[in-house]
Amino acid sequence: MEIAVVDYKGGNVQSVLFALERLGARPTLTADPEVLRRADKVLFPGEGEAASAMQALREAGLDQVLPTLTQPFLGICLGMQLLGQHSDENDTPMLGLLPYQVRRFVPDADHKVPHMGWNNLQALRGPLFEGLTEADHVYFVHSYYAPVGDYTTAQSSHPAPFSAAVQHRNFHGVQFHTEKSGAVGTRILANFLAL
Repeated sequence: MEIAVVDYKGGNVQSVLFALERLGARPTLTADPEVLRRADKVLFPGEGEAASAMQALREAGLDQVLPTLTQPFLGICLGMQLLGQHSDENDTPMLGLLPYQVRRFVPDADHKVPHMGWNNLQALRGPLFEGLTEADHVYFVHSYYAPVGDYTTAQSSHPAPFSAAVQHRNFHGVQFHTEKSGAVGTRILANFLAL
């Protein structure tokens, strides 16, 4: 199975590559459109800031390539957010694959920004969450979020509900870091590889 990991010079890529290798995959880190098109699965890890990430995608022509992919696709953290229409983070237009507008959390006395640490998943649906329950926890680090909508396949809250995972056609996204979420994250990656 050919697994392509999108290379847009973003952070946290090595952790995702190691997590895939522990599952027996041999991922290729690439910005080559042809490698991405022929891959059996594509992962889009994300760490950083929306405008810089979109600029890197545009410079590589990947803003035009990624929306045309038809194989199973998984965006992680910022990689999930970029599937939406627009981000409040530096007023950034994004890939436009899902209808959400990414918003910034508003801190209060009990909820700091960024939302960082372990939180549980709720309202699970879809193949990524096979074998998991609402008692399972995953690791989040983010200041921006996608609201809950028809596309939401898992929720969490900080304090209001937000999309912890989304899906549209072959495009899946998770707001949390699978590669930092222990056995639960490993199970989600394994479920993705089994799609």
